[in-house]
Amino acid sequence: MNRLIIRALLVLACSVSGYFIVFYSAAPGSSYAYLQGVVGFIIGLVIALLVIRVEKDIRKLSLKVIAGGVIGMVVGLLIALILGFGLNMVIKITQDQQVVPWIYLLLTGILGYLGLVLGSKKAEEFSFRAVESKHAVDHRLLDTSVIIDGRIADICDTGFMDGELIVPRFVLNELQFIADSSDSMKRSRGRRGLDVLNRMQKSSSINIEIVEQDFPKIKGVDGKLVALAQKLNAKLLTNDYNLNKVAELQGVRVLNVNELANAMKPVVLPGEQMLVKIIREGKEQGQGVGYLDDGTMIIVDSAQKMINMTVEVVVTSVLQTTAGRMIFTELKEAAEKRTNNS
Repeated sequence: MNRLIIRALLVLACSVSGYFIVFYSAAPGSSYAYLQGVVGFIIGLVIALLVIRVEKDIRKLSLKVIAGGVIGMVVGLLIALILGFGLNMVIKITQDQQVVPWIYLLLTGILGYLGLVLGSKKAEEFSFRAVESKHAVDHRLLDTSVIIDGRIADICDTGFMDGELIVPRFVLNELQFIADSSDSMKRSRGRRGLDVLNRMQKSSSINIEIVEQDFPKIKGVDGKLVALAQKLNAKLLTNDYNLNKVAELQGVRVLNVNELANAMKPVVLPGEQMLVKIIREGKEQGQGVGYLDDGTMIIVDSAQKMINMTVEVVVTSVLQTTAGRMIFTELKEAAEKRTNNS
């Protein structure tokens, strides 16, 4: 509401100023002074609307980019001033003074523009190089899937994850897009990701940097992540199997949270005994299915009729897949009977 009031005051000030500037600039006694004042009012209104439009675009930029653009523009204008002064001295010799203002205007426009564009473009790159040369920080890029998953926040809280975590602006935009989805499932996932990121930013044990670097020519967030990881020589944190493989093919080191979780699961060997609660029937005839606390699936032979019962089983084999582990077992009574018969 306050922003709307300020914008309304800006439009009013520019329009009224435009009216009186043109009105008092008209020739004394001119019968068209009021009409010219109306033209000035319209020009002031257009200028105010253009300023509001520029202000909206500037609000999307980071402070680093704005500062880089301003510094670059100032440097460009100073170079234009020096060159213009030198050209002025040369042209004085030729006695052709009328051309000086136009040459100076041309130099000011070109160098001011180049300074603004190059300064804003190189601001992020300069900051990264400064950080790298100072501490040689180990950068890790976070993708959308690993943020929504949330386990990365728990890993960081334990202190096992050091270095700097980088969240690109295009990943943050994707999270916001998912959070604004009309699909309730996607919306809840997106909001969960934003909550996880907010929690990580508030943690004193984690250093999170949101970067503005983008690759407009690359379509898709996955491709942009790989390109940014290559540019910053950073590792990529993800749960996405396809992104994992694509990044590895392009020489980017990938840290997969699912692989870490599988590696941290306790080792189970054939012959070990354990207690399992049978949750549901298995795919094969006579099988029952249970789960360990870490989510590992346990298939129990001859336990189809023991649903909701806790039984003692003996491990017969372990199958490792890309999705995780599957432990095949049989009832302890059946294993003992088989052993006695043999």
